[in-house]
Amino acid sequence: MELFFDPKFDGNGILNEVESKHCINVLRHKAGDTVTVANGKGQYYSCQIINPHPKRCELDLINTEDFPPRPYKIHLAVAPTKSIDRFEWMIEKAMELGVDEITPLLCQHSERKKIRTDRIERVVIAAMKQSLKAYLPKINELTPFDVFIKQLKDSKAYIAHCYESDKFPLRLAYQAQSNCTLCIGPEGDFSEQEVEMAVNANFQPVSLGSSRLRTETAGVVACHTIHLLND
Repeated sequence: MELFFDPKFDGNGILNEVESKHCINVLRHKAGDTVTVANGKGQYYSCQIINPHPKRCELDLINTEDFPPRPYKIHLAVAPTKSIDRFEWMIEKAMELGVDEITPLLCQHSERKKIRTDRIERVVIAAMKQSLKAYLPKINELTPFDVFIKQLKDSKAYIAHCYESDKFPLRLAYQAQSNCTLCIGPEGDFSEQEVEMAVNANFQPVSLGSSRLRTETAGVVACHTIHLLND
């Protein structure tokens, strides 16, 4: 199934210009063809093309499929890597697994201090369509770590770091069917001061296994662990 994405689509009407071009000029769909449109809010719309215009493809609704949200939410808070390609790879894989919110973190050891949120959003949308997800996660702006831990609410938060300290494996610390925030540091890890700040804010220190992981690997492993524990 080829999935199209239009956040404003409500079942009847016109597909946005970007998706219209892809549908008609790239995939060569014609009048009478059936396509599926997701709005990123939990609905799939099965529609028939009635006017295959490459800028404003008109669709007629056949049926709607509603997808209930998962009983748990995952908020991935991670410091962008120096290589933007590696960071985007991680975001893509996290989206394929399933994630509800993404916050890029600016940490004391961060090598990348700027990020284009619009570029990350394009990666997420492409991964959403490829993996046939019904929900588009919230993408936040790059946020200083100390600001992030003060404003976080409504979920159990875990911080993964490489220091020798009292840590539980994430697979033992996390309680299934509960919302969680997973914090992953930059290539140089969180600073000891940041770890202390997080612990004082009731973040639970966790490990992701015995291997020392790259930032992008840690982000994927953490998300995958949560999903496995909820299967």
